[in-house]
Order: sequence, then C-alpha cells, then structure tokens
Amino acid sequence: MGKIITENLNNDGVDRRGFLKCMAWAGTGTLCLIQGGILKSFALSEVANMDQSKMKGDLSFVQISDSHIGFDKAANPDVTATLREAIAKINGLNQPPAFVLHTGDLSHLSKESEFDTLDQTLKSIHTEKIFYVPGEHDVLNDNGEQYRERYGKGSLGDGWYSFDQKGVHFIGLVNVMNLKAGGLGSLGKEQLEWLEHDVKSLKSSSPIVVFAHIPLWSIYPEWGWGTDDSAQALSYLKRFGTVSVLNGHIHQVMQKVEGNVTFHTAMSTAFPQPQPGTAPSPGPMKVPTDKLRGLLGLTNVNFVRGKHTLAVVDSTLQE
Repeated sequence: MGKIITENLNNDGVDRRGFLKCMAWAGTGTLCLIQGGILKSFALSEVANMDQSKMKGDLSFVQISDSHIGFDKAANPDVTATLREAIAKINGLNQPPAFVLHTGDLSHLSKESEFDTLDQTLKSIHTEKIFYVPGEHDVLNDNGEQYRERYGKGSLGDGWYSFDQKGVHFIGLVNVMNLKAGGLGSLGKEQLEWLEHDVKSLKSSSPIVVFAHIPLWSIYPEWGWGTDDSAQALSYLKRFGTVSVLNGHIHQVMQKVEGNVTFHTAMSTAFPQPQPGTAPSPGPMKVPTDKLRGLLGLTNVNFVRGKHTLAVVDSTLQE
C-alpha cells in the first residue's frame, strides 16, 4: 500500500487538504479489522510481518471490487485469472472471513455469460456468504433486473438493504442507477428515506459500515467520482460514534477521515485507473505486465469489540 499522505497535493489540480489517503495501484485486496467499532486498513503485504494476535477481531470480512468479468482489452486480457488470484489471497488468510463484500462492477457488460463466469469463480472462496451491491456495468440494458434476480433477492428498491453481524450494522446502498456518462452517482429520494428509517432505532454506539459502488465523498467530480446526494445520506449517520464507508469504482486505494466517518475505496481485481486529474478521462490504464498485479487487490477488515478501531488491510496480487 502506498504511503499515507496528509499534505496538500495540488500538482494535478485536485485540492486534497485535510484528506488522509492511502493509495495503491494494482490488483490488491484490503484486510479490514473492526476493533471497537473503528475500521482499520492494512496492506496485505504488511500482514505477513505483523503480530497475528493483533489482527484478530470479533468480526473479519473481505472486500473485493470491480472484477469486470468479460473485459478482455490490453489493460488486462484475462480478468478472470486475476480474480482467481485475489480469491487465492482470501483463502490464504490465517483468519477466514465471515463473509465477502463485492462493491460492484461484477461484470463488464451485464451479460448472462459474464455473471455465470463470476458465479462459478466465486464458488471457490472459503466464506459462508457474499454480499453485493451493483456497479454501473451491472445494470446495463435492463435497468439492473438480471443483477437483482441473481444477487439482490430480499433487497428493496434497486437493490439496497441492511444486515447486522456481531454488533455491527451493515448498509448496502445503490448509487449507479440512471447514471450519465461521467456523471455523479445518485441515491435518490426513496433510498434516502429508507436509510433514515433504517438507522433511526439504532443506538449511537452501534458501529456502522456502509458499502456502495461509487464513492460517497467527492474525489474528482469532473470524472463523476462522487455521489451528488451523499451529504444527506451521511447526515443520518452523524450521531454514530464510528462509521466506515467502503466503495469501489475508481480502481485504486484512497482514504479520507472526516469526523466520525472513515472513507475507503478499494482496488479492482481487473485493471487500474489513472490517478484523479492525471489523464484526459478515467478508464482502463495499461501498465507493463510485470507491474499489473501490483495495482490489483482486495481489502480485509477485522472488528474487535471495545478497541474503537476497525482494521482495514489492502493487499495487491503481487504481494
């Protein structure tokens, strides 16, 4: 994982003052440890050299994102192979995850064959459950009907839902419907009303983990890297002591801490994208073959009750 930066980085035209960021540029995964309600992140490359007793928690889960099954261009002609490598990383963890979160763009073109390949590939993960939210590539042509039939059973609206796991409240949001090219994500009135109601009865001490595809903070609006009504959604979460927001979409690790909220974006298992503002537009970024697996990965999260930390570990496929 890249170094943590807090200084202002204006050389690419992006004002990042006050942002706490971790960046990595290849097929990585993130280990997330929830300890006392706070999400901590670590590069998987760091885990092997760490005291494993400190990596255990009340709850451990893994985030993967942007598998883009069906993509076959120069940036990565075999995205299924790199997804399998990410799965091997998951299966090699000392503490098997209770479940896996996939934060969208499961497929590249929402084709039935792509979803079939994904399903067959994910069967090899050593975990009890996989939870999903859609990316914009999963809702093409049919407004997400096929996605919801396969992965959204029991969800509401366009696929949003919540669940509880060992004292942590998880909220899966959908912000990719009716998305214009280069436009910001949107949650919409119906989903926002549901979210307000969903958290109303929770104690303020409850740890909250929100997961969606497009980031819920404005990373680079010129590329649509943000959600236009995220401020309203986050206003319903202000009273909680710790809130962790996990996203995909931008294919790189970035982290921001703002008050009680920690934002964390994950690497793709398929291909990297350029850093904000460093290219004419976002999209698959071709890198030398020997560098690719250093820019892909996954995220592992561990929760330890009473420690007030949630540990998040990002690791690349190269590590």
